[in-house]
Amino acid sequence: MINSALDLMRDSAVIREHGGNVYQASAETGIPLDRIIDFSASINPLGVPETVVQVIREGIKYLPHYPEPFAEQLTMQLGRHLDIDPGMILCGNGSTELIYLVVRALAPRKVLIPAPTFSEYERACNVQRGTTCVPYVLSPEDNFDLDVNRFISAMEGCDMAFLCNPNNPTGRLLTRDAVITLADAAERLNCYLVVDEAFIDFTNEPGMVRDVMNYSHLIVLRSLTKFYALSGLRIGYGVFPASLMGLMKKHKEPWTINLLAQQAGIAAINDTVYQRKTISSIAEGKRFVEQGLSTLGIEYLPSAVNYYLLRSGQAQEIVESFRKKGILVRSCSNFAGLDDSYLRIAVRSLEDNAVLLKELARTCAA
Repeated sequence: MINSALDLMRDSAVIREHGGNVYQASAETGIPLDRIIDFSASINPLGVPETVVQVIREGIKYLPHYPEPFAEQLTMQLGRHLDIDPGMILCGNGSTELIYLVVRALAPRKVLIPAPTFSEYERACNVQRGTTCVPYVLSPEDNFDLDVNRFISAMEGCDMAFLCNPNNPTGRLLTRDAVITLADAAERLNCYLVVDEAFIDFTNEPGMVRDVMNYSHLIVLRSLTKFYALSGLRIGYGVFPASLMGLMKKHKEPWTINLLAQQAGIAAINDTVYQRKTISSIAEGKRFVEQGLSTLGIEYLPSAVNYYLLRSGQAQEIVESFRKKGILVRSCSNFAGLDDSYLRIAVRSLEDNAVLLKELARTCAA
Protein backbone atom coordinates (compact mmCIF):
# COMPACT_ATOMS: atom_id res chain seq x y z
CA MET A 1 0.00 0.00 0.00
CA ILE A 2 2.81 2.44 0.87
CA ASN A 3 4.63 1.80 -2.39
CA SER A 4 1.39 2.27 -4.34
CA ALA A 5 0.78 5.60 -2.65
CA LEU A 6 4.31 6.75 -3.44
CA ASP A 7 3.89 5.69 -7.06
CA LEU A 8 0.71 7.75 -7.31
CA MET A 9 2.50 10.79 -5.91
CA ARG A 10 5.45 10.41 -8.25
CA ASP A 11 3.11 10.10 -11.23
CA SER A 12 1.49 13.46 -10.51
CA ALA A 13 2.72 16.17 -12.88
CA VAL A 14 1.40 18.84 -10.55
CA ILE A 15 3.55 17.53 -7.69
CA ARG A 16 6.65 17.52 -9.83
CA GLU A 17 6.09 21.07 -11.04
CA HIS A 18 5.53 22.79 -7.70
CA GLY A 19 7.17 23.17 -4.33
CA GLY A 20 5.53 22.67 -0.98
CA ASN A 21 4.80 18.94 -1.12
CA VAL A 22 5.88 18.14 2.41
CA TYR A 23 3.70 15.02 2.40
CA GLN A 24 5.62 13.42 -0.43
CA ALA A 25 8.95 14.40 1.11
CA SER A 26 7.94 12.87 4.44
CA ALA A 27 6.77 9.65 2.80
CA GLU A 28 9.95 9.29 0.73
CA THR A 29 12.48 10.19 3.43
CA GLY A 30 10.73 8.82 6.50
CA ILE A 31 11.22 12.15 8.25
CA PRO A 32 8.15 13.17 10.28
CA LEU A 33 6.11 15.97 8.75
CA ASP A 34 6.67 18.32 11.66
CA ARG A 35 10.46 18.01 11.33
CA ILE A 36 10.57 19.05 7.68
CA ILE A 37 11.65 22.63 7.01
CA ASP A 38 10.04 23.76 3.78
CA PHE A 39 11.88 26.48 1.85
CA SER A 40 10.33 25.27 -1.42
CA ALA A 41 7.02 27.10 -0.91
CA SER A 42 7.01 30.84 -0.27
CA ILE A 43 4.54 31.02 2.61
CA ASN A 44 4.42 33.54 5.46
CA PRO A 45 6.68 32.13 8.22
CA LEU A 46 4.49 33.66 10.94
CA GLY A 47 1.96 30.93 10.29
CA VAL A 48 -1.81 31.16 10.40
CA PRO A 49 -3.09 34.37 12.05
CA GLU A 50 -4.60 33.75 15.49
CA THR A 51 -7.72 35.60 14.37
CA VAL A 52 -8.14 32.98 11.65
CA VAL A 53 -7.60 30.11 14.09
CA GLN A 54 -10.39 31.50 16.26
CA VAL A 55 -12.96 31.80 13.46
CA ILE A 56 -12.13 28.30 12.23
CA ARG A 57 -12.78 26.91 15.70
CA GLU A 58 -16.08 28.77 15.87
CA GLY A 59 -17.01 27.83 12.32
CA ILE A 60 -16.77 24.07 12.82
CA LYS A 61 -20.30 23.97 14.21
CA TYR A 62 -21.62 25.31 10.90
CA LEU A 63 -20.04 22.57 8.77
CA PRO A 64 -23.35 20.69 8.28
CA HIS A 65 -24.47 23.68 6.18
CA TYR A 66 -23.43 24.51 2.62
CA PRO A 67 -21.15 27.53 2.26
CA GLU A 68 -22.32 30.54 0.31
CA PRO A 69 -22.14 29.45 -3.34
CA PHE A 70 -19.96 32.35 -4.49
CA ALA A 71 -18.50 33.51 -1.17
CA GLU A 72 -20.77 36.54 -1.09
CA GLN A 73 -19.77 37.83 2.36
CA LEU A 74 -16.05 37.40 1.65
CA THR A 75 -16.55 39.23 -1.64
CA MET A 76 -18.22 42.16 0.14
CA GLN A 77 -15.40 42.33 2.69
CA LEU A 78 -12.78 42.23 -0.07
CA GLY A 79 -14.54 45.12 -1.78
CA ARG A 80 -14.28 47.20 1.40
CA HIS A 81 -10.69 46.10 1.99
CA LEU A 82 -9.61 47.04 -1.54
CA ASP A 83 -11.94 50.03 -1.89
CA ILE A 84 -13.46 48.70 -5.10
CA ASP A 85 -16.91 47.59 -6.24
CA PRO A 86 -17.46 44.03 -4.90
CA GLY A 87 -19.41 43.35 -8.07
CA MET A 88 -16.04 43.18 -9.84
CA ILE A 89 -14.67 40.47 -7.52
CA LEU A 90 -14.92 36.73 -7.99
CA CYS A 91 -13.47 34.40 -5.35
CA GLY A 92 -11.92 31.03 -6.09
CA ASN A 93 -10.36 27.93 -4.58
CA GLY A 94 -6.98 29.62 -4.66
CA SER A 95 -6.06 31.95 -7.51
CA THR A 96 -5.06 28.87 -9.54
CA GLU A 97 -8.72 27.99 -10.02
CA LEU A 98 -9.25 31.43 -11.51
CA ILE A 99 -6.31 31.03 -13.93
CA TYR A 100 -8.08 28.02 -15.42
CA LEU A 101 -11.43 29.82 -15.32
CA VAL A 102 -10.10 32.80 -17.28
CA VAL A 103 -8.71 30.58 -20.03
CA ARG A 104 -11.82 28.41 -20.14
CA ALA A 105 -14.25 31.34 -20.24
CA LEU A 106 -12.38 33.55 -22.72
CA ALA A 107 -11.03 30.67 -24.89
CA PRO A 108 -8.05 32.60 -26.28
CA ARG A 109 -6.40 31.29 -29.44
CA LYS A 110 -2.93 32.71 -28.81
CA VAL A 111 -1.53 33.44 -25.35
CA LEU A 112 1.72 35.23 -24.54
CA ILE A 113 3.52 33.81 -21.49
CA PRO A 114 6.87 34.98 -20.09
CA ALA A 115 9.57 32.43 -19.31
CA PRO A 116 10.43 31.75 -16.58
CA THR A 117 7.15 32.23 -14.73
CA PHE A 118 4.42 30.31 -12.88
CA SER A 119 3.78 27.07 -14.77
CA GLU A 120 0.00 26.98 -14.31
CA TYR A 121 -0.56 29.60 -17.02
CA GLU A 122 0.80 27.24 -19.65
CA ARG A 123 -0.95 24.22 -18.16
CA ALA A 124 -4.28 26.04 -18.18
CA CYS A 125 -3.77 26.90 -21.84
CA ASN A 126 -2.70 23.37 -22.74
CA VAL A 127 -5.97 21.87 -21.49
CA GLN A 128 -8.00 24.38 -23.51
CA ARG A 129 -8.59 23.08 -27.02
CA GLY A 130 -7.49 25.49 -29.72
CA THR A 131 -5.22 27.56 -27.48
CA THR A 132 -1.55 28.06 -28.38
CA CYS A 133 1.12 29.39 -26.01
CA VAL A 134 3.72 31.88 -27.24
CA PRO A 135 6.80 32.16 -24.98
CA TYR A 136 8.39 35.48 -24.17
CA VAL A 137 11.87 34.57 -22.94
CA LEU A 138 13.34 36.70 -20.15
CA SER A 139 17.10 37.15 -20.14
CA PRO A 140 19.39 36.36 -17.18
CA GLU A 141 21.68 39.16 -18.39
CA ASP A 142 18.82 41.57 -17.59
CA ASN A 143 18.01 39.95 -14.23
CA PHE A 144 15.03 38.30 -15.94
CA ASP A 145 13.33 41.70 -16.02
CA LEU A 146 10.56 42.21 -18.52
CA ASP A 147 11.18 44.81 -21.23
CA VAL A 148 7.87 46.67 -21.52
CA ASN A 149 8.23 47.77 -25.15
CA ARG A 150 9.35 44.34 -26.33
CA PHE A 151 6.51 42.69 -24.46
CA ILE A 152 4.01 45.05 -26.08
CA SER A 153 5.39 44.14 -29.50
CA ALA A 154 5.05 40.45 -28.60
CA MET A 155 1.41 40.99 -27.58
CA GLU A 156 0.45 41.92 -31.13
CA GLY A 157 -1.71 39.14 -32.58
CA CYS A 158 -2.29 37.57 -29.15
CA ASP A 159 -5.70 37.30 -27.50
CA MET A 160 -4.30 37.08 -23.98
CA ALA A 161 -1.06 37.70 -22.09
CA PHE A 162 -0.14 36.54 -18.59
CA LEU A 163 2.01 38.66 -16.31
CA CYS A 164 3.10 37.43 -12.89
CA ASN A 165 3.98 40.50 -10.83
CA PRO A 166 6.03 40.01 -8.70
CA ASN A 167 7.25 37.22 -10.92
CA ASN A 168 7.60 33.66 -9.68
CA PRO A 169 10.32 32.32 -9.41
CA THR A 170 12.48 35.42 -9.98
CA GLY A 171 10.95 37.77 -7.38
CA ARG A 172 11.28 40.67 -9.81
CA LEU A 173 8.66 43.41 -9.66
CA LEU A 174 7.39 45.70 -12.39
CA THR A 175 6.31 49.13 -11.17
CA ARG A 176 2.67 50.11 -11.36
CA ASP A 177 3.51 52.67 -14.07
CA ALA A 178 5.04 49.91 -16.20
CA VAL A 179 1.97 47.70 -15.78
CA ILE A 180 -0.28 50.65 -16.65
CA THR A 181 1.66 51.02 -19.89
CA LEU A 182 1.09 47.33 -20.63
CA ALA A 183 -2.62 47.62 -19.79
CA ASP A 184 -2.99 50.60 -22.13
CA ALA A 185 -1.31 48.63 -24.91
CA ALA A 186 -3.45 45.55 -24.24
CA GLU A 187 -6.54 47.70 -24.57
CA ARG A 188 -5.39 49.00 -27.96
CA LEU A 189 -4.44 45.52 -29.15
CA ASN A 190 -7.67 43.89 -27.97
CA CYS A 191 -5.57 41.50 -25.86
CA TYR A 192 -6.60 40.47 -22.36
CA LEU A 193 -3.82 41.21 -19.86
CA VAL A 194 -4.04 38.85 -16.87
CA VAL A 195 -1.90 40.20 -14.03
CA ASP A 196 -1.23 37.65 -11.29
CA GLU A 197 -0.45 39.52 -8.07
CA ALA A 198 -0.28 36.47 -5.79
CA PHE A 199 2.72 37.93 -3.90
CA ILE A 200 1.95 41.65 -4.15
CA ASP A 201 1.01 41.87 -0.45
CA PHE A 202 4.66 41.27 0.45
CA THR A 203 5.65 44.49 -1.35
CA ASN A 204 4.92 48.17 -0.90
CA GLU A 205 3.28 48.39 -4.31
CA PRO A 206 -0.50 48.99 -4.44
CA GLY A 207 -0.96 46.69 -7.41
CA MET A 208 -3.57 47.05 -10.11
CA VAL A 209 -6.89 46.05 -8.54
CA ARG A 210 -8.25 49.63 -8.46
CA ASP A 211 -7.32 50.18 -12.10
CA VAL A 212 -9.44 47.35 -13.49
CA MET A 213 -12.52 49.60 -13.62
CA ASN A 214 -10.75 51.75 -16.22
CA TYR A 215 -10.16 48.91 -18.67
CA SER A 216 -12.13 46.29 -20.54
CA HIS A 217 -9.13 43.97 -21.07
CA LEU A 218 -7.41 44.00 -17.66
CA ILE A 219 -7.86 41.16 -15.17
CA VAL A 220 -6.05 41.00 -11.82
CA LEU A 221 -5.72 37.80 -9.78
CA ARG A 222 -4.66 37.63 -6.14
CA SER A 223 -4.09 34.99 -3.49
CA LEU A 224 -4.78 34.97 0.24
CA THR A 225 -2.83 31.77 0.78
CA LYS A 226 0.75 33.09 0.60
CA PHE A 227 0.63 36.18 2.77
CA TYR A 228 -1.74 34.70 5.37
CA ALA A 229 -0.22 31.17 5.42
CA LEU A 230 -3.49 29.56 4.33
CA SER A 231 -2.28 27.32 1.51
CA GLY A 232 -4.15 24.32 2.92
CA LEU A 233 -7.47 26.19 2.81
CA ARG A 234 -7.12 27.54 -0.75
CA ILE A 235 -8.50 31.09 -1.11
CA GLY A 236 -7.95 33.51 -3.96
CA TYR A 237 -9.86 36.13 -5.88
CA GLY A 238 -9.95 37.90 -9.18
CA VAL A 239 -10.93 41.44 -10.11
CA PHE A 240 -12.64 41.63 -13.50
CA PRO A 241 -14.09 44.35 -15.72
CA ALA A 242 -17.84 44.57 -15.20
CA SER A 243 -18.38 43.53 -18.82
CA LEU A 244 -16.77 40.13 -18.12
CA MET A 245 -18.45 39.17 -14.86
CA GLY A 246 -21.48 37.56 -16.48
CA LEU A 247 -19.28 35.35 -18.63
CA MET A 248 -17.03 34.42 -15.72
CA LYS A 249 -19.93 33.43 -13.49
CA LYS A 250 -21.43 31.39 -16.31
CA HIS A 251 -18.28 29.25 -16.37
CA LYS A 252 -17.66 29.25 -12.61
CA GLU A 253 -18.73 26.29 -10.48
CA PRO A 254 -20.52 27.15 -7.20
CA TRP A 255 -19.33 26.13 -3.72
CA THR A 256 -15.64 25.87 -4.60
CA ILE A 257 -14.62 27.89 -1.52
CA ASN A 258 -15.50 25.97 1.61
CA LEU A 259 -17.13 27.51 4.66
CA LEU A 260 -13.99 27.65 6.79
CA ALA A 261 -11.98 29.17 3.96
CA GLN A 262 -14.56 31.92 3.48
CA GLN A 263 -14.58 32.79 7.18
CA ALA A 264 -10.79 32.59 7.35
CA GLY A 265 -10.46 34.98 4.43
CA ILE A 266 -12.66 37.57 6.12
CA ALA A 267 -10.71 37.36 9.36
CA ALA A 268 -7.34 37.51 7.59
CA ILE A 269 -7.90 40.62 5.51
CA ASN A 270 -9.13 42.49 8.58
CA ASP A 271 -6.12 41.54 10.72
CA THR A 272 -4.03 44.70 10.36
CA VAL A 273 -1.73 43.76 13.27
CA TYR A 274 -0.72 40.54 11.50
CA GLN A 275 -0.20 42.43 8.24
CA ARG A 276 2.18 44.95 9.83
CA LYS A 277 4.04 42.24 11.73
CA THR A 278 4.50 40.26 8.52
CA ILE A 279 6.07 43.14 6.61
CA SER A 280 8.50 43.80 9.46
CA SER A 281 9.36 40.12 9.92
CA ILE A 282 9.96 39.46 6.22
CA ALA A 283 12.15 42.55 5.90
CA GLU A 284 14.32 41.34 8.79
CA GLY A 285 14.48 37.85 7.35
CA LYS A 286 15.48 39.13 3.91
CA ARG A 287 18.34 41.17 5.34
CA PHE A 288 19.62 38.10 7.19
CA VAL A 289 19.36 35.81 4.16
CA GLU A 290 20.94 38.29 1.76
CA GLN A 291 23.88 38.91 4.09
CA GLY A 292 24.38 35.17 4.48
CA LEU A 293 24.23 34.44 0.75
CA SER A 294 26.67 37.26 0.03
CA THR A 295 29.09 35.98 2.66
CA LEU A 296 28.96 32.51 1.11
CA GLY A 297 29.45 33.93 -2.38
CA ILE A 298 26.21 32.40 -3.65
CA GLU A 299 24.69 34.22 -6.61
CA TYR A 300 21.13 35.38 -6.03
CA LEU A 301 18.70 37.64 -7.82
CA PRO A 302 17.59 40.76 -5.90
CA SER A 303 13.97 40.11 -4.95
CA ALA A 304 11.01 42.29 -4.03
CA VAL A 305 9.31 39.48 -2.13
CA ASN A 306 9.83 36.60 0.31
CA TYR A 307 11.82 34.28 -1.96
CA TYR A 308 15.06 34.28 -3.94
CA LEU A 309 16.22 32.70 -7.16
CA LEU A 310 19.72 31.31 -6.65
CA ARG A 311 22.23 30.13 -9.24
CA SER A 312 24.86 27.54 -8.43
CA GLY A 313 26.74 24.77 -10.20
CA GLN A 314 25.81 22.67 -7.16
CA ALA A 315 22.08 23.44 -7.34
CA GLN A 316 20.86 19.89 -7.87
CA GLU A 317 23.28 18.52 -5.30
CA ILE A 318 21.89 21.06 -2.83
CA VAL A 319 18.29 20.06 -3.62
CA GLU A 320 18.93 16.33 -3.15
CA SER A 321 21.27 16.49 -0.15
CA PHE A 322 19.02 18.95 1.67
CA ARG A 323 15.96 16.78 1.00
CA LYS A 324 17.60 13.83 2.74
CA LYS A 325 17.98 16.06 5.80
CA GLY A 326 14.36 17.21 5.70
CA ILE A 327 15.13 20.63 4.22
CA LEU A 328 13.16 21.34 1.06
CA VAL A 329 14.33 23.88 -1.52
CA ARG A 330 12.80 24.33 -4.95
CA SER A 331 14.65 23.03 -7.97
CA CYS A 332 13.91 25.36 -10.89
CA SER A 333 15.14 23.03 -13.62
CA ASN A 334 11.59 22.50 -14.90
CA PHE A 335 10.81 26.20 -15.29
CA ALA A 336 10.80 27.24 -18.93
CA GLY A 337 13.76 29.55 -19.44
CA LEU A 338 15.83 28.10 -16.58
CA ASP A 339 18.17 25.13 -16.25
CA ASP A 340 19.41 22.84 -13.47
CA SER A 341 21.75 25.49 -12.07
CA TYR A 342 18.83 27.42 -10.56
CA LEU A 343 16.93 26.89 -7.33
CA ARG A 344 14.49 28.96 -5.30
CA ILE A 345 14.42 29.46 -1.54
CA ALA A 346 11.79 31.08 0.63
CA VAL A 347 12.43 33.41 3.54
CA ARG A 348 11.33 31.68 6.73
CA SER A 349 11.89 32.36 10.43
CA LEU A 350 15.33 33.57 11.54
CA GLU A 351 15.97 30.18 13.13
CA ASP A 352 15.08 28.30 9.95
CA ASN A 353 17.03 30.75 7.80
CA ALA A 354 20.10 30.14 9.97
CA VAL A 355 19.74 26.38 9.41
CA LEU A 356 19.54 26.92 5.66
CA LEU A 357 22.64 29.11 5.53
CA LYS A 358 24.58 26.70 7.73
CA GLU A 359 23.75 23.79 5.41
CA LEU A 360 24.59 25.86 2.34
CA ALA A 361 27.98 26.67 3.86
CA ARG A 362 28.63 22.96 4.44
CA THR A 363 27.63 21.99 0.92
CA CYS A 364 29.58 24.75 -0.78
CA ALA A 365 32.68 23.96 1.27
CA ALA A 366 32.56 20.24 0.50
